[in-house]
Amino acid sequence: MGGEAGRAFIYMVHGNWLFNITTMKKGEQSGVLIRAVEPLEGIEIMKKRRGKENIRDLTSGPGKFTQAFGIDNTHNGIKIYTRGEIYIEKGQKNFEVERSYRIGVTHDLNIPLRFYIKGNKFVSVSKNVKKSG
Repeated sequence: MGGEAGRAFIYMVHGNWLFNITTMKKGEQSGVLIRAVEPLEGIEIMKKRRGKENIRDLTSGPGKFTQAFGIDNTHNGIKIYTRGEIYIEKGQKNFEVERSYRIGVTHDLNIPLRFYIKGNKFVSVSKNVKKSG
């Protein structure tokens, strides 16, 4: 997690690859775990990889997301800020960001560090929602 900012940091937890993006300068431990995304393209490939037909079941969790996108440890360290196999592209501009505590975690930090787009149907919603900003 202490690599150059803007790189993929991939690791396995409970048999699932998790996709993080490093966010600070090299040597500082900081990143963002991508927990869910709204699938817009390649949906048929995702359905095949996940063995699911319902679009809401494709990418609504960190392990589901990496499985649907075919992400594994071979992607560790790639730059996500340049167009390549995996990259981040500008998207929707007008949305509200909400934040909450992590879902299903009984002992958590006192700071809600889970951020998501308000009302997006591909994100699980917590009861402890707080507006960011």
